[in-house]
Amino acid sequence: MKSRREALWQLAGGLGGVALTSLLKSERLLAVDDTGKVPGADHNSSATTIPKRAKAVIQIFCPGGLSQVDTWDYKPELEKRAGKPFDPDGKLTFFASQPGNCQPSFFKFRQHGQSGRWISDLFPQLATHVDDIAFLHSMHSKSALHGPAMFMMNSGFTRPGFPSMGSWVTYGLGSLNDDLPAFVVLPNPRGLPPGGVSNWGAGFLPAEYQGTSLETSIDRPAITDLFPIEKRKIASESEQESRDFLRALNATHASQRPGDSELEARIASYELAARLQLSAPEVTDVSKESAATESLYAIADPELGLFGRQCLLARRLVERGVRFVQIYCGAENTTAKKIRPNWDSHEDLPRDHGYWGAVLDRGASGLLTDLKQRGLLDSTLVICTTEFGRQPAAQGGRGRDHNAGAFTAWMCGGGVRGGVSYGATDDLGYEAVLHPTYCYDLHATALHLLGIDHEKLTYYNNGIQRRLTDVHGEVIREILL
Repeated sequence: MKSRREALWQLAGGLGGVALTSLLKSERLLAVDDTGKVPGADHNSSATTIPKRAKAVIQIFCPGGLSQVDTWDYKPELEKRAGKPFDPDGKLTFFASQPGNCQPSFFKFRQHGQSGRWISDLFPQLATHVDDIAFLHSMHSKSALHGPAMFMMNSGFTRPGFPSMGSWVTYGLGSLNDDLPAFVVLPNPRGLPPGGVSNWGAGFLPAEYQGTSLETSIDRPAITDLFPIEKRKIASESEQESRDFLRALNATHASQRPGDSELEARIASYELAARLQLSAPEVTDVSKESAATESLYAIADPELGLFGRQCLLARRLVERGVRFVQIYCGAENTTAKKIRPNWDSHEDLPRDHGYWGAVLDRGASGLLTDLKQRGLLDSTLVICTTEFGRQPAAQGGRGRDHNAGAFTAWMCGGGVRGGVSYGATDDLGYEAVLHPTYCYDLHATALHLLGIDHEKLTYYNNGIQRRLTDVHGEVIREILL
């Protein structure tokens, strides 16, 4: 039987070893194993040899299928053919309907900026930023179903279970702030997007790289269960003793199960949670922002302010070293509301896009203005995307059906050339015809701007060296500075 002194020494040594291992791993000073790799560490030094233009990413995701022909992709020919059959031969079948007549944009398009980019009146404030934005007009997807298309835009695969872009980025680059998660997700206050939390999962990557969801439906945003319930609070001395005891049990458990990434991630998450109890209240407290900043994001507006707060939080997070922030402008579909809770405008596009357009316009334009004023736009890559587009033909008079063949995404800041566009759809906006672009190309370009070679950022899983871009992807150099 071990003496009390021996038990205490082993416990202290075990805890010290865990702490030292964590420190050496963060500094990339761990010894290699017999395969030449550091157990449990990232193996991507060869992937990060490209000059870095951006340090962080803010991705705005508009779930539901934002209509390209009503927003960013001007089609004069569609106006000329208004009311004429879209499919005279009757050979086409859309996702949920038969093609109706050609339906021009429900919103007027105008030219903006020195570049003369065409933007619809749905986005009067974002239109003032067109000279900083690069539009990808030839995006398309492999699925016209919300869930699979969401997964594809987030992970490069139509099936769940693959690492999201945010997970890949944080796996490749690590964290800039040990007191905050490297990958934070801000879901819409109305709920989760189609596909739920799988959209920001780590898949087969070590579990520590999954996104941390931040609740934004209350005045003071919060991480769920970060603080104990009020009536269950205990004295600080007892709490510290409990944490020390738990740490000892975790250290013993971990020493018996080397290489268990879920266990390591859980231990790391508990330790991070303790630090977050100090850092999270500060980063999520927007009350100290100036009146001008709150007005910029329309924080006080009962409709616009919800998404405005998400965008303001994104700026505060990257300002404090969060590597990847994902914002959802819309939630999963429900039938309880008159206005759809996302961009899936089957019945009444002027109503639904009219609502969400004003929301996106104010929040995203405020974000770009704020980042630029603070000198953060040059080092922050902002991406705005959806999972697929909508059809140029009418559905039921005022709606549009799903269209996997064409949609528009845009990128801004972080080394992106503004006032340009890449690719094009046909005259009616039905399908991508010039430089058809998949999510792989967008992902490859984003990684490139972060200083990562997308072909070298890999992880061995089930006999395959997996990567975010699978076996595809080309950097879109035409939109780079």
